[in-house]
Amino acid sequence: MHRRQFLGLAMGTLAAGVVAGCASRIVRQGMATSQASSAPTDAAAWHAARRFASTRFGNIAYVERGSGPAALFLHGFPLNSFQWRGAFDRLSPYRRCVAPDSLGLGYTQVAEGQSVTPADQVDMLVTLLDKLSIGSVDLIANDSGGAVAQLFVTRHPERVRTLLLTNCDVENNCPPPAVLPVIELAHAGRFADEWLAPWVADKSLARSDKGLGGMTFTYPDRLADETIDMYLHPLVESSHRKALTNAYAIGLAPNPLAGVEPALKRCAVPTRILWGTGDDIFSKDDPDYLDKTLPRSRGVRRIEGAKLFFPEEFPDVVAEEARRLWDVG
Repeated sequence: MHRRQFLGLAMGTLAAGVVAGCASRIVRQGMATSQASSAPTDAAAWHAARRFASTRFGNIAYVERGSGPAALFLHGFPLNSFQWRGAFDRLSPYRRCVAPDSLGLGYTQVAEGQSVTPADQVDMLVTLLDKLSIGSVDLIANDSGGAVAQLFVTRHPERVRTLLLTNCDVENNCPPPAVLPVIELAHAGRFADEWLAPWVADKSLARSDKGLGGMTFTYPDRLADETIDMYLHPLVESSHRKALTNAYAIGLAPNPLAGVEPALKRCAVPTRILWGTGDDIFSKDDPDYLDKTLPRSRGVRRIEGAKLFFPEEFPDVVAEEARRLWDVG
């Protein structure tokens, strides 16, 4: 082999090795980036992502991730948008995911004198969507957020493409009997102090069968201290916030869904219902009521043994059903 050919071959081999090495590093870096991006969202990341929209209702706290058609996530009581972090991790590749904190809950700063009933929540959401230049949404909701979702879809049907409901109020069981003691304590100005504050102070109590965890989570032992603080600490950090928390509970009665059934029967929005069978707050008949009432219901999927706030614990199920409803992925 001539010297010039040998040098050319050697240089080519060296270059190929360099390229291969670079490619290998790029692949490794890409895998690391992919692995990092797939890490579950924690409280610190959610805090960092929080934004505020200035409205006549106050400064509405929300988290947004992704692009394309919007999906709106409505949380339960006494939670906040952090409930949907797992769903965001799975669904933001397909949608512009937006999760606000309701008036009176979470980190939303309510305007002086503003009421926080479910009807007010609907009006706030319309304003927030307008502020974010969002015309229509895929709506996903849990617990009292489900009551708000039903009001929203009947009052603004043109703004909802699909509806995914999990354990929540229905007209003939709103508020459910299990919530009446909470409302009574709230009327007396005692709910936040007597229920929530002790759970913030004692995380073991919060996870017990007498706390938020045992009452509403399928796996209360997995409820992290930071999650309890994320949900409950802002609700009891001042007398003003305690009053707003009590006001939210008071707003759940009288029945905010009274008279909504005829409008639901006219609802043209494709709907899917997910229901945890371990929930002892809402009736086991409620999902069947929704399925029969909503004309474009695609049926009920029951999650055996799952309690009220299962969307936080089973985000894969939520994401699977949402993608199927959206016909993506």
